[in-house]
Amino acid sequence: MHKIIVAALAAAVLGAGVYITNASLAVAEEVSLYKNPQCGCCESYADYLRENGFTVTVKPTHELVAMSREAGIPDDFQGCHLAFIDDYVVSGHVPVATVNRLLSEHPDIKGVTLPGMPMGSPGMSGAKTEPFTIYAVGDGKPSVYAVE
Repeated sequence: MHKIIVAALAAAVLGAGVYITNASLAVAEEVSLYKNPQCGCCESYADYLRENGFTVTVKPTHELVAMSREAGIPDDFQGCHLAFIDDYVVSGHVPVATVNRLLSEHPDIKGVTLPGMPMGSPGMSGAKTEPFTIYAVGDGKPSVYAVE
């Protein structure tokens, strides 16, 4: 009798594990990533997102600054590419942990941005020299969303 209970518990746990895995695969997000046609680091960031379960379509454009402004990202907070994921905008080389947090928490913001092209950030070469400050953007002034 004891073996049957242990076997049933193991099956339940393993079954839950399979369900959770399948659920996480089901929520893989589609990403439209807009970038300057000549930018290679943006392609590396797209690959980084793909390696982390996202489906990414890269769309070259010369209108990145205007698109970023329209998305609510002030000029001095813009990254080098612009991604649209779910109902959010992600600007720059934002680490996937922050992207996943954004998608799971669903905050009332337009999106997040990692300004510039920090060395060692996802998709960028070089060594990380300091924590990355990722900002939330919305209708007001950008505020710190995460520090990684």
